Amino acid sequence: MKVGEQSIYLAQLKGLSKKDALKKLKYWFEKFEIQTWWNKKVEELSKGMQQKIQFIITILHEPKLLIFDEPFSGFDPINTNLLKQEILQLKKNGATVIFSTHNMGSVEELCDNIALINKSQNILDGSIEEVRNKYKSNTYEIQFSGNFNMFQATLTSNYEILEHIPSENNNIVKLKLLNKMPTNELITQMLHLGNISSFKEIIPGMNEIFISIVEETNRLN
Repeated sequence: MKVGEQSIYLAQLKGLSKKDALKKLKYWFEKFEIQTWWNKKVEELSKGMQQKIQFIITILHEPKLLIFDEPFSGFDPINTNLLKQEILQLKKNGATVIFSTHNMGSVEELCDNIALINKSQNILDGSIEEVRNKYKSNTYEIQFSGNFNMFQATLTSNYEILEHIPSENNNIVKLKLLNKMPTNELITQMLHLGNISSFKEIIPGMNEIFISIVEETNRLN
């Protein structure tokens, strides 16, 4: 079958009339700039081309529940971004989207909540924000002008320097606050040594959390 014929057939299986199917398919084919595919045979399409058609057929009848399994596999960055924007729009329009992937970057971009499955067991779940905050380690990155050696010498036992990146005009220091000490104490201490141009907390990404939790679970089992 040709792509257009099969698309109409599948759209009708989902309850659309042939007229409505043609109208909606024309809109989506133009939006994805794939009008020239209409008369191609299905077997002529690459994996990425096939997935674009599958995506269109999946959302054509505007379902309220969508399940995507690795939807960006085989796509270049431009087409990946195109599909991400459409998925976010579906979510904005009220659809519930279940998204299965190993790409934690996509999880952070698209998901509100996560369930991490390892060997058929749910080992972590919650909102992305809750999970990331749960696994933060009181670590900060500070950029400041001043004498690093003097800064290091004045540190108390409440701080642990993890990394120092020197530069001509600024120092970048990554450190961990110990004993639940407040950040205000550190800032006050640093103000006597130079100008602080950047102070930010380092919150772990989902990829880092994914690796850490899976490795820990595997060790315990």
